[in-house]
Parts: sequence; structure tokens; C-alpha cells
Amino acid sequence: MLHLRLITPAGTTDEVVRLIDKTVGTAHLVVLPGAARDPAGDVVLCDVAREAGDELLTSLRDLGLDRTGSIAVETVDLSLSRRADEAEREAPGEGADAVLWEGLTDATHEESTLSVTYVAFITLATMIAACGVVLDNAVLIVGAMAVGPEFGPLAGVCTALVQRHPRLAWRSVIALLVGFAAAMALTSAFSLFMDAVGLFSKDRLEADRPNTGFIYAPDWFSFVVAVLAGIAGTLSLTSAKSGALVGVAISVTTVPAAANAAVALVYGDTHQAVRSSEQLLLNLLGIVVAGTLTLLAQKHFWKRQRQRA
Repeated sequence: MLHLRLITPAGTTDEVVRLIDKTVGTAHLVVLPGAARDPAGDVVLCDVAREAGDELLTSLRDLGLDRTGSIAVETVDLSLSRRADEAEREAPGEGADAVLWEGLTDATHEESTLSVTYVAFITLATMIAACGVVLDNAVLIVGAMAVGPEFGPLAGVCTALVQRHPRLAWRSVIALLVGFAAAMALTSAFSLFMDAVGLFSKDRLEADRPNTGFIYAPDWFSFVVAVLAGIAGTLSLTSAKSGALVGVAISVTTVPAAANAAVALVYGDTHQAVRSSEQLLLNLLGIVVAGTLTLLAQKHFWKRQRQRA
């Protein structure tokens, strides 16, 4: 269930209440006349089944409530109510299959914002991966994958393509380009420092690396894994399955490839640098293609399901 807290101008409260009443899957409607002060108006509270949430939110925005009042949405983790159970049964489809497009756009907008924290995380992840490639340590590679925040902007690109949201697409692309560029530049400086203190060396980078050699050896399996990860990551975002998203983070070779390219450039190994860059681009492309197609399929499937209902 989702909990909605609405601030409505007094003149539109009746229309909002009628809209909630006629939406299948709503419950626990409460109206508090004159309770809101900023902005001034009435407060309307209600619960709605997740599978009916997107339709209701779209209708509320069509009324202009996001401009004249306020729409706040929270996820209800536990609701002990017979009426809530009835509302979920009445709503068409399954909550796990429903996509809250407004929530997805807002979430990806936040995750794809270029910030100091985002750059710090992607840089730290790339430095950890650099240690992993030099030491041929798969554990460090997995750790770097888990720390990397790049799936947020990738999801932003997918959402922007499906929702035709150019500003979100531009913001996401900028976050990816600037994030990886900064991370690789700082990792190159980090590699020079580690070489100066005797912890990194060209011999280690170019030695036989059975555990991490795949990073600069892109093939069709790299693209296949990226596609599968893109599908799983998109589903985890739309269904709020964060555990699945962690699994996606440690299954694609994006940050490790950027790290390998940065270290290889420091030592003048153009072969590894080029092949690592190919691995990076191949994984990014696979995730974006798969994520976009997954969202399109979900949009089509849910539309058909609602039409049948």
C-alpha cells in the first residue's frame, strides 16, 4: 500500500475527494478542512494499492495539484486493516508488477544528479578496482563493483528515453561522463603515487592475471551479462527490490574496466587501455538497451492489463 498526503486548495478539495472515491483500490480516506498553512488549504489523506497508485497520481497531477498544493507519497510497510486488504484485492493486477512512473522519474533524477558525493563514490570505487587489477584480486573487484554508483545515471537514461524526458537524459549523461572522467583522472594520479611508493608496477599489471584478465577482454558474454544485469536492475528499481540491485552492482564490469584503463594509461599499455575502454562502453550500452526495453515492456504490459481489467 501507498499512503498519500495531499494539500488541496479549498476550491478543489471536493474534486480531489471524488477522484479518490472513484479510483479502485483506495481506502482510509480522511479530509481535514483548513488544516494546511503552507500552502494554505485542506489536508486529504488516503491509502491506495500500489497497482492503482500511478493512475491516481497522474490524475492528481492533471488537476494541477502538484502546482497549487502538494502531493506526498510514502510506502506503507505494514497495514493491519480489512479495508486495506479489500482495496488491494479490488485493484487490478499485482503490486509487484506495477510501475510508479512519477516515483521512478523522481528517484532516477536524484540518483543521476552530479554531486560531490557521487564523484567521491565512483572515484573510491575506481581506486579500489585499480588495486584489484594490479593485485589480481577478485575480491577487490567485487567490492569496487558494489561501491560504484553508476547504475543510477544509467537508470536515469533509460527512464528519460521511455518517458521522453530530455532534461533527465542530459543530467544522467553528464553524471556518467563527468563521473567516469574524474574517477579515471584521479585514479591515474593515485596509480602514480602507488608506483612511486613501490606498491604498483607495470610488471604486475602486465603479468598473467587469471582472476581479473577478463576486465580487458570484452566478448559477447560481456554484452549478454550487461543485458541481463540491466533487466534485473530495472526490475529491482520499479519493484523496490533493493537486494536485487546490489546483485546487479556486482555483476557488470564498468568501474573495474575504467580502473584498468586508467592504470594501463599510466604505464603506457595502450592495448589494455583500449580493450578496457571497449569493455566499459559495451557494458554501459548493454545496460541502457536492456533497461530501456524492460521499461517499455513493463509499460505495455501494464497498459494491457489495465485495459483487460
